[in-house]
Formats: sequence, C-alpha cells, structure tokens
Amino acid sequence: MSSAQRIPLNTLAIAFGLAGLAAVWTVAGQLLGVPEFIGQGLWVVAAIAWIWLIVAHLRRGARSDESLGQQLQHPAQGPIAALVPVVGMLLGADLYRFVPLAGEILVIASIAVAAIFAGWILAYWHRGSLPPEAFHGGYLLPTVAAGLIAATTSSKIGLPALAIGAFAVGVFFWIVVSTVLLARLAFFAPLPDALTPTCAILLAPPAVAGTAWFTINGEHADVVSMALLGLLVLMALQQVALIPRYRRLTFTLGFWSFTFPVAAAGGYGAEWAAVAAFPGWQLVAWLLVALVTGVILAVAARSVVLVTSVRRGARRAEIALRHADNAVETGALHAGRTP
Repeated sequence: MSSAQRIPLNTLAIAFGLAGLAAVWTVAGQLLGVPEFIGQGLWVVAAIAWIWLIVAHLRRGARSDESLGQQLQHPAQGPIAALVPVVGMLLGADLYRFVPLAGEILVIASIAVAAIFAGWILAYWHRGSLPPEAFHGGYLLPTVAAGLIAATTSSKIGLPALAIGAFAVGVFFWIVVSTVLLARLAFFAPLPDALTPTCAILLAPPAVAGTAWFTINGEHADVVSMALLGLLVLMALQQVALIPRYRRLTFTLGFWSFTFPVAAAGGYGAEWAAVAAFPGWQLVAWLLVALVTGVILAVAARSVVLVTSVRRGARRAEIALRHADNAVETGALHAGRTP
C-alpha cells in the first residue's frame, strides 16, 4: 500500500478564518446589538473545524512516510503550523466568558505551545538553509500573529503583564519579518500562485495589534491606536491594489489565507467606528461586518464546490480502475487462465 501524503498545513487557515468571523460577529453583538447566539454559534463552528483539522492531520500523518518534523521544517509549510495554538488562544478567550477555568487553561496552554514553537522555528531559521524565494506571508504567523493574539487573549483572561510582553514580541517581529518579506517580494521572483494568497496576511498585523491595544489599554483614541489605524489603512489600500493579481489565481483551499486578515481588519474597523462615534458609524460598522461575512462565505462556498469536485473525480477514477481490473480478470478467465 502506498504511503499517504500529509495534509498541507495551509488548510489550518480554515479554522483561523472561521474564528475571525466569529470574532467579528461577537464585536457586532457588543456594538450593534446583534443577538449573542450568532457569534457563539460561529465560535462553535470554529471549534469544530479546529478539532476536526487537528484530528485529520494526525490521522493522515500517521499513514505518511513524511514525519511531522519534516513537514515543520518545510520552507513553505512549516510556519503555518503556528495556527494550531493561535486558534486555540482565540477559542480559549471565548470559552473564558462562560467557563473561566477551562478558558484560562486553554489560553495559557496555547500561548505556551506557541512560544515553544516560535523559539524552535527561530532557532531552525538560524541554520541559514532557507531559500529566500520560499519566504512568504505565513512567516508572520509564529511570532507576529501568535504574539499579538496572545496579547489580546491574555488580557481578556486577566493577565496584563503577560499581555504587555506578548504585545512587545508581536510588534518587534512585525517590524523585522515584514521588512524581510517586503524585501523578498520586491527583489526576487514573484511568489508562486499557491503562495500568493499569503500576501493578504500583511493586512492583519495592524488590525490585530490595534485590537490587542484596545483590549489592554481600553477602547479610546490615543497615539498608538491612531498610528495603528493609519497603518491599517495603508495595508488595506495595498490589498485593493493587489486585487487584479488575486483575480487571476485559480481557486484553492489556500484562499482561506484571505479570511482572517479581512476579519481582523473588519473587526478593528468596526471598533474604531464606535470609538469615533461619528454620525452614521453604525452603518459603517454594519458594512464592514457584511463585507467580512461575504468574503468568508464566498471562500467557504467555493471550498465546498472544490472539495466535492475532487471527491467526485477520485470516485470516477476508482470506478474506472475497477472496471479495468474486471476487464482484465474476465479476459484472463476466457483465455482459460487466472490473472
């Protein structure tokens, strides 16, 4: 029996995007009076997707000749593994509102796993064996996304000192990794199509940092939050300019890379609209919620179509192979011998 291939780690972005959607609708509940059960229902969906993906990866991995270590050292896939503890932090922070002890344990355990993984992958990068062409937006995940989301979630469970430390880690590596990434994008060959959606991750850091700062420091306009808003606007304009390039891509499950950055930007934008409290801010907030929801539902719908078509294709191939085997067996029997 041939060895199974490991599931690509970019599929973990599915749970990440669903958690982002749940967070946006939770914000909508707090700011716009949306019934709480909508956001909570989405958190349940995100939790199911997170657990299902972990189990699916472990089961497939157990049947693969490729070890987990080899996959984590892959220059394109390795950093994306950080999404497992990152989503765990988000789920734990929501769980904390209803079962504080369980939520606190999940957040702290996820932060610990993320920190260990970040330390390991930074040490691995020190070997100097990474080809510059392999560098992509997913390299922001182990330190930047993990650090900034750890800042938000640890603050929510009442650990302000940990939140400040995690915020510092996230901001520091945001500057470092983004500098390297922009240099790679500017001076080397364009990213292959499969990795191009990871460019959307550049939209996330100012939004996630802004949400973290609001959580730590309170939701009001200050120099830090306004600076982060300005950076978010610039990164959003960059993504708008990249739309023609994105439209030329063939749809894959890698398109889930778009979902959390859009959700993070939409949620932070809605929070800022409430802070600014200008006339009609509720309409702007609703438009952002609708935009985030539309993007993620569109990606989810296309994913269902893609997976269904692949399964049908595999089923047709299996049926054709069986027919061929039957034909060979029948011919052999007619010839008076066994196949």
